[in-house]
Amino acid sequence: MPLSLLPATDAKTWDTFLASRQYRPFLQSWTMGEVYRDIGQEPVRLALSDNGRITGICQAIVVPARRGKHLMVPYGPVLERMSDLPAVLAALKDVAMQHRCAFIRISPFLPTVTSVKMGWPPPESSSSPLHLLAEHLWYLPLETPDPWGETTGGILTRRTEQELLAGMRSTARNLIRRAQKEGVTVQASDDPVRDLPEFLRLHEETRKRHKFVPYGDAFFRAQVGHFAPRGEVLLYLARYNGEVIASSIHMRFGGETSYHHGASTFKYKNVPASYLLQWTAIADALRRGDRVYNFWGISPEGVTKHPFAGVRTFKTGFGGTMRELVHCTDIPLTKKYWITWAIETGRKWKRGF
Repeated sequence: MPLSLLPATDAKTWDTFLASRQYRPFLQSWTMGEVYRDIGQEPVRLALSDNGRITGICQAIVVPARRGKHLMVPYGPVLERMSDLPAVLAALKDVAMQHRCAFIRISPFLPTVTSVKMGWPPPESSSSPLHLLAEHLWYLPLETPDPWGETTGGILTRRTEQELLAGMRSTARNLIRRAQKEGVTVQASDDPVRDLPEFLRLHEETRKRHKFVPYGDAFFRAQVGHFAPRGEVLLYLARYNGEVIASSIHMRFGGETSYHHGASTFKYKNVPASYLLQWTAIADALRRGDRVYNFWGISPEGVTKHPFAGVRTFKTGFGGTMRELVHCTDIPLTKKYWITWAIETGRKWKRGF
């Protein structure tokens, strides 16, 4: 059977391939496509096979945005051979044109250090004015050698809690201990769907305090609702004086835990509950045997005007290292794209980055 690229129909085969790769972004999981479907964004799944064996996948999302209908590819495609990229891009163009999209927006999980030899970016592409997803990821390897490092393989060694604590900034260790002494308790919910309103309440307060554009409540409900039955979402609750004062949503896929959303109250701003919450989630991931704890996005070093500048000190305090991904890329398909480009370039300038 020759090389083929066809719509995917089997969720198990799809996720099995994704979980076999070095980088396993849950945004490319089959379940995440169903989350987008629930909020009115249609998933399109393409599977590349060679002699009947899957060698690549690409989940794209049709986004009916006001600034221009487009095809979004979050942290994809995921390929064994980057030489297959032109075939995938050609198929994505066909899909985008069928859906009358003005452009394709791709943010691959591709480290900058390997991008040139992998043939990225495509020659017909344009650098996106804004990022789609986090492009500077802070992560904590839970085993050695580093699962996300340039050199992998060999004998795997699990790290210990003591080693992880020793690798933290002393300030972070002290704040974890202080939270414990002050009576903060942290638990992973045994029913994330039931307890999601606690997170939503704190998230709304956090949104108002920091004035950011958030995911909508419908997105959170869809994400937790689809992943909870699979045991692939964790909802943590930090309590103090009988109140939930901090909460977070963590995604777990393919042996990797990702800190995806966090929220807290200003009422107890001097109680370091978020530090104990993160340490509890890290220790749980270590005990489960996960490979990586992904803190998600931070700002580049020395950059103060950036959407993730405010969380850099917090996240890096737990130890770890950064993985820099290639910048988001657009493939224009119609002249309408350049209207979007102009609007987003103006937004980028106003935000100062």
